[in-house]
Amino acid sequence: MVGDPAAAGAFVVVMVRLPRQLRKYAADAELVRVSGDTVIEVMRAVAEAHPDLRIRLFADSGLVHPHLALFHREELVARGQYDAHPVAADDRIEIIIGITGGAEDVRMRGFRQRVSVEEAHSAALAGVERLEAEPVSLEESSGRVLAEAVVSTVAVPAFRRATMDGYAVRAADTFGASPYGPIALRLVGEALPGTSPAVLAGGPAALRIMTGAPVPDGADAVLKAEDATEIAEIVEVHAAVAPSKNVGEIGEDIAIGDRVLASGRRLLPQDVGLLSSIGCSPVSVVRRPRVRVMVSGDELLEPGESPSGSRIVDSNSPMLAALIRRDGGVPEVIRTPDDASAMRAALSAPGADAVVTAGAASVGTEDRVPVLVDELGELIVHGVAMRPSSPSGVGRVGATPVLLLPGNPVSCLVAYDFFAGPVVRRLAGLPDEWPYRKETMQLGSRLVSQIGRTDYARVVVEDGLVRSLAISGASVLSSVTRADGFVVIPPGLEGYPAGSDVDVYLYGSEI
Repeated sequence: MVGDPAAAGAFVVVMVRLPRQLRKYAADAELVRVSGDTVIEVMRAVAEAHPDLRIRLFADSGLVHPHLALFHREELVARGQYDAHPVAADDRIEIIIGITGGAEDVRMRGFRQRVSVEEAHSAALAGVERLEAEPVSLEESSGRVLAEAVVSTVAVPAFRRATMDGYAVRAADTFGASPYGPIALRLVGEALPGTSPAVLAGGPAALRIMTGAPVPDGADAVLKAEDATEIAEIVEVHAAVAPSKNVGEIGEDIAIGDRVLASGRRLLPQDVGLLSSIGCSPVSVVRRPRVRVMVSGDELLEPGESPSGSRIVDSNSPMLAALIRRDGGVPEVIRTPDDASAMRAALSAPGADAVVTAGAASVGTEDRVPVLVDELGELIVHGVAMRPSSPSGVGRVGATPVLLLPGNPVSCLVAYDFFAGPVVRRLAGLPDEWPYRKETMQLGSRLVSQIGRTDYARVVVEDGLVRSLAISGASVLSSVTRADGFVVIPPGLEGYPAGSDVDVYLYGSEI
C-alpha cells in the first residue's frame, strides 16, 4: 500500500515533516514516514496515509497547493520539478505553509512576498464542494439550485388536446371545402377542458371544441372557428384542414423519460411552472450556504446611522450580505469591536459553511484577524499581488473556509468577487465564474498597470468606447457606483494602450 514502508517495493522510505498547522490532520504527528521515489510520490503517499491532509496538500487540479513550499535536503524544490525530483532512503522533506506571509505576523512589518491572484483563488477553493440537497416546495424553489436532474415520469400533454377553439373533425370530411363551396357537417356535441374524451360519431360530423379540451376519438384535426359557420345543428366548413392540424399530440411538450432540467440549474420562474406541469413536488435543491460576515472596528456605526465625528457607517456588511444573497448564500452578519476575544468567538462559532471577514486584515497593530485565523486553524495565504485588495487572505478554521477581505470598501468588494464569491457559489451549487456579462470593447484611453500585479480597473463606457474611471482609491466606494464595469489587467502587462480591445465585465448584468 502506498504510504506503508513495508510494502514499498522499489520505493525508498523518507520522512516528511509537517508544519504545525497541519499536524492535527495527521494524528498530531510532526514526522510522517512514507515511501516514494520522487517528491510528488512522497506527497501522494502522505495524503493516502492521512486522508484529512489531502485537501490541504492538493488543489482540485491534483497539483500541490501553490501556497506550499517543499524543501528536500534543506533546499527548495522548484514547483515544476516535483514529478522529476528524486529522493533517497532516509531523506527528509519539509513542508512549509504560508511562505507568502500566510503564517507570519506581518503587523507593522509588511508582506515579504505576495501570491498571485490565481494562487490565492486556488487556495480559496481547495476542498470546497457543493453542499448537500434538501427538499423544498414548488413555491419556495424559484432561484434555488437543482441538486439532481429532473426526469419526467409523465407525458405532457397526457392526451391529445385542441390547440385552437373550433371543431374536432375528420380531415378527410373537409377536403374540397371553400368559401364558395362550403361542406355541411352535423354538429354532434361539445368538448370542454377537463372533460372526458368524447367520440366523434360516424359519418360526416363535427364536434365543438375549446382550446385545451381532449380531442375525441375518431377525430384527427381541429378546424378553426373562423373557418366555419354554425347554423342550428349544422357546421358549414369554409376551408379544408389537414390531418393533425391544431392537435397537440401526447408527449408533444414532454415525453416520459425526458430530462427536463439539468442538475445545477438555478431555477427560473418558468422552470417552476414546468416542474409543476409534471407533478414534481417537493423539489430537491442544494442547501443554501450559511455565510458568516464578521465586520470589526471600534470606529464603525450601524448601517442606517449618520456619520458622526471620526466614526464611519459600516458599508461593508450590507454590501457583502447583498453579494452573498446574489451568489445563493444566506448571510449572518456579526459586528465586533477591535477586541481579540470577540473576534475569536465570531471566527470559531459553529454553524457557518464559510466565514467572510471585512477589515483588520492588513499590517496595522489592530489587524488581528490573520493572527487569530492562524491561531484557530491555518492561515494559508495572506497578501496578494493585486490592486486593490492586496491584504486579502485565505484560511481555514476546522473545515470551514475563511476569506479575509480588506476593510476599505472597494478593496472589500474586489476581494469578495475574486476569492469569497467563488467559494459561496461553489457551496451553493453555482458556477465558480463571475456572474457578470463580459463584452469585448475598444479602449478610448490608456489603462496603466504594473508588471507583476493584477489590477482591477474601474471603467465607464461612453459612445461605445471604454475609458478609465479609477484604478486606485480603495476607499472611494462611489467609484464602483459610477463605473459601468471593470477591466482586469493581468500581471504580465503594463496596461493597455488606447485602441486596444479589452474584456469588460459589466455591473448590473448578472447572468
